[in-house]
Amino acid sequence: MSSPRVSDAAPPTLTDNPAARAIRPESDEFYCPPADFATRPPGTILRTRVTEIALFGLIPQRLSAWQLLYRTSDLHRAPEVAVTTVLLPADAEAIARPLVSFQCAIDGVSSNCFPSYALRRGAQALGAIPQLELPVIAEALARGWAVSIPDHGGMGGHFGVAREPGYRALDAARAALAFEPLSLSPTTEVGLWGYSGGGLATAWAAEVAADYAPELNIVGAVAGSPVGDPGATFVRLNGSLMSGFSTVCVAALQRAYPELEQLLANHAKPEFHTLLADAASRTTLALLSRFAGKNLDRYSESSFAELLDRPEMRAVLDDIRPGAQAPSMPVLIIQGVNDELIAVQDVDRHVERYRHAGAHVHYVRDRLSMHLALLYLGTPLTMAWLADRFEGHTLPPSTTTTVWSLTWRGPDVMAHLRFAALFVRMLCSRPISQRHK
Repeated sequence: MSSPRVSDAAPPTLTDNPAARAIRPESDEFYCPPADFATRPPGTILRTRVTEIALFGLIPQRLSAWQLLYRTSDLHRAPEVAVTTVLLPADAEAIARPLVSFQCAIDGVSSNCFPSYALRRGAQALGAIPQLELPVIAEALARGWAVSIPDHGGMGGHFGVAREPGYRALDAARAALAFEPLSLSPTTEVGLWGYSGGGLATAWAAEVAADYAPELNIVGAVAGSPVGDPGATFVRLNGSLMSGFSTVCVAALQRAYPELEQLLANHAKPEFHTLLADAASRTTLALLSRFAGKNLDRYSESSFAELLDRPEMRAVLDDIRPGAQAPSMPVLIIQGVNDELIAVQDVDRHVERYRHAGAHVHYVRDRLSMHLALLYLGTPLTMAWLADRFEGHTLPPSTTTTVWSLTWRGPDVMAHLRFAALFVRMLCSRPISQRHK
């Protein structure tokens, strides 16, 4: 495949007006592709703009940020476009540096959840998980790394769909490598990273990379709590306090799988479609609050579990389960043993599938940390592991390690303190600069 490049037809770089409220993607002309975008190679930059990032949409962050509209592919590899937000540390010099592709836990259909919207200053995205992930992204910047944050669910909000999150993440990396202000090159070392729904997207990117983007120099992938088996998760969470995840994922999947849409049309009650539309309009934390305890059995002619067992639904659930293809790069997987959202047994089996297929997986299980906490507590281990991959150090063995807590892991204690200090700097709008040893 030819190297992606900035489209000859791309307009000049645009600049956000910091005083203006961020516009939702469906109303923002920046997201509209040029007429000939489908003729461009995947990863081609179609449009760029300078943007301003803010913590929780409110506190401006002092770093360098742009957004790139680029050509990518959907589930069936048909051409489409997506946006990635690319970052550099404040006052970064034009020197060689690695690139981290961070897949956010978009975990929703609403465009309020898209990182390209939720991370911008003025975004009205209360309850969007990417806003909670900005501090760990900042830790990568403090290492001096460039970061790409793709809208890996695409413009349709395809949360949970197979493979296409990987296509979008890899094409975003191609676009970032070709974006001159980042001073990267085709041989730049690339690391993949994501947690929860972002860990699932990272797993897909790692699996499809060798086939879809073999030219990328991907040296490692970190998947934190990567769901493991979405179908089993749907059944387990249905009727629980986390039932909103089951609802919104069905809302997303029916957009990409016509057979599921037809199944729901035939076997779901009319009020279920109203429920799905409601879920699709909300940010993640808002939908969890709205649908807590909601049992989807009430909305179908049979139980939710029986609906999932129908052949057309089983085909979808089999398709969205990661692990069939071994990643070609080494992988670090981090999971909480007592995670209240993602069952450790599902991730254990995910790791087993990877190893059986020949992948090199270092698997770390944390006994005490709950789901959201492990995003932050696992960051020092993630940073150290990625740094070792970028620097070409010896790989840790492909083994499983269970610890009481990553909080007390000796090498990480000071890293946790540095991370806390970085968060204070973010709250005070201090520059996010490269941290020097």
